[in-house]
Amino acid sequence: MLSYLSLLGFIGLMINPAKASPSHETAIFSGGCFWCEEEVFNRLPGVLSVTVGYTGGHTSNPTYEQVSHENTGHKESVQIVFDPTKITYDDLLTTYWHNIDPFDEKGQFCDKGDSYKAVIFYTNEAQKEKAEASKKKIENHFQQPIFTEIQPASSFYPAEDYHQHYAEKNPLRYKFYRYTCGRDQRLAQVWGKS
Repeated sequence: MLSYLSLLGFIGLMINPAKASPSHETAIFSGGCFWCEEEVFNRLPGVLSVTVGYTGGHTSNPTYEQVSHENTGHKESVQIVFDPTKITYDDLLTTYWHNIDPFDEKGQFCDKGDSYKAVIFYTNEAQKEKAEASKKKIENHFQQPIFTEIQPASSFYPAEDYHQHYAEKNPLRYKFYRYTCGRDQRLAQVWGKS
C-alpha cells in the first residue's frame, strides 16, 4: 500500500510533469482527440504510461464539458511517461508527427476548435530544441507552413476516468469514431500508408 507521502508524490507527477524520476521522462502532446493519441503511444515499447487530460489553458481542474466549450484555453492532450533507455524523445516526436495533420490550423481531422489544435508541450530545454528541429525538418520536407505549435508545459490535469484507456474499454465505439472522423484517411494522404 502506498504511503501518504508516496501518494502525494504520484499526484505531483500527474500534475507537474517536471517531477518525473531520473530514470523516466515525461512528454506531453496535443493532437486532436486524446483517445486516438493515447492508443498510438500505448503501443510503443518503452512507454510506461499514457494519461489523457487537459493542459495549456488557464482553468484549474477543468472538466471535459468545460474544455469542449472552448473557454478554458486547454487542449485535449496526452502525458507520456517513458524510459529514455528504451525509447527516445525523438522516437516519440516521430510517432507524434505521423499521427497528426500538421497543416490544419483549426484543429485535427473532424474535431475543430482550440482544444483540438496540435501542440508539442516541452518539459525542458532539450525537448524544446528537439521539437523545434523536428518541426523545421517537417517544414523543409513539405515546403509549406506547419501549424503545430511548440509551447512550454504547464499543469497537466488528468481527464475523467471514462476517458482513460478509451480504445481498450470501448474498441467498437473507438474504431467507429476514428473511421468516421477521417483520421486514418487523412493521415494516409499526408504521410502515406504505413
